Amino acid sequence: MKKSMHDRYEATYDNRLIIDVSVKSVESLYHNFDKSAPYYRKELDQQFVDYLTDCVAEIGSRPFIIRISLEKMPDAKHIDRINNSINNYYIYLREIELRQMKRMFRRSFIMFAIGLVFLISAILATRSLPSHRGVAYEVFAQGLTIAAWISLWESLANIFLEWHPFRENIRQYSRIIESQVIFRPLQ
Repeated sequence: MKKSMHDRYEATYDNRLIIDVSVKSVESLYHNFDKSAPYYRKELDQQFVDYLTDCVAEIGSRPFIIRISLEKMPDAKHIDRINNSINNYYIYLREIELRQMKRMFRRSFIMFAIGLVFLISAILATRSLPSHRGVAYEVFAQGLTIAAWISLWESLANIFLEWHPFRENIRQYSRIIESQVIFRPLQ
């Protein structure tokens, strides 16, 4: 019988997969450079972020929870702050992805407009002048046509192909933001 990727994960009674994270202390979830900042302002440790993001990608569309096992359990106030810091950090990552996707669309639109201007200019240039124009003019007109198609191709490739990774990251970050995070003592 073929094993599923999901078999690597424990499941809850209601069939949600459990992304298990085991750390010695709460501080292990955060970068060391901002130790004095309160939890909700701290930046999460990159290994923790990568692990969660990779697990969510691996899980796909299955529902999940995040279970953090700690040697020393924090009090309820700290648990709320940790939940908020995880949500805030993934909201921040989602906003970065949205901003980059908008920038990519804007750049693609500008390239498309430039390509159209080049293409129209090339068409007008080849139609408006007599057929016995010089080699330099032919090279210029053909170069303008090639530049137009390259610009159009690049913009369309961005619009139809390059937006997908941004959308996928945004979807994964949103799933993590909406997920339940539970805590338990390390066993």
